Amino acid sequence: MRHGDVRRSTKETSIEVRVNLDGTGVYDVKTGIGFLDHMLEQLSRHSLIDLYVRAEGDLHIDFHHTTEDSGIAIGEAVTKALGDRKGITRYGAAIIPMDETLTRVALDASNRPYLIWKVAFSRDKLGEMDTELFKEWFQAFAQAAGLTLHIENLYGENNHHIVESCFKALARALRQAVTVDPRAAAAVPSTKGVLGGSL
Repeated sequence: MRHGDVRRSTKETSIEVRVNLDGTGVYDVKTGIGFLDHMLEQLSRHSLIDLYVRAEGDLHIDFHHTTEDSGIAIGEAVTKALGDRKGITRYGAAIIPMDETLTRVALDASNRPYLIWKVAFSRDKLGEMDTELFKEWFQAFAQAAGLTLHIENLYGENNHHIVESCFKALARALRQAVTVDPRAAAAVPSTKGVLGGSL
């Protein structure tokens, strides 16, 4: 089993994360932000990555620090669990429909972080959460997990559906990318022999 445990503590947040890349999608998530919890549960269930998150943050100010730092901590835990990334499929992609919404995600677990975010919202908030914070979460996660991550909402009207389809598409693409390829389980999936660094 490929596990990653992270404790992150700052003046703004205190976060504990545990992941198991070879899990069954079991989750136990409490960030203090209901909508974020719902999205992280979707990420776990559809990626089959077991996910434990406990976050305490300065929610009396706003949700920014807790959202961003949870993305960092989960990404760091995924990086730890991947180790040298030997044997992984490396690439993943998914197109996820949710009622009137369709979202596409493609990623490369290359250890070269990059985010392309082509998602727009028609509302400033979902529940109490600012919709602009979702990009912050994906940026933090991609950076810490070492993912080249492209997210594009092709169309959609319901903002809840748009966000949820982004998380579900990430989950399905990540599930592909971190799966060990039995035909190349001992090899790093790169002609360089290592993932990360320059192209």
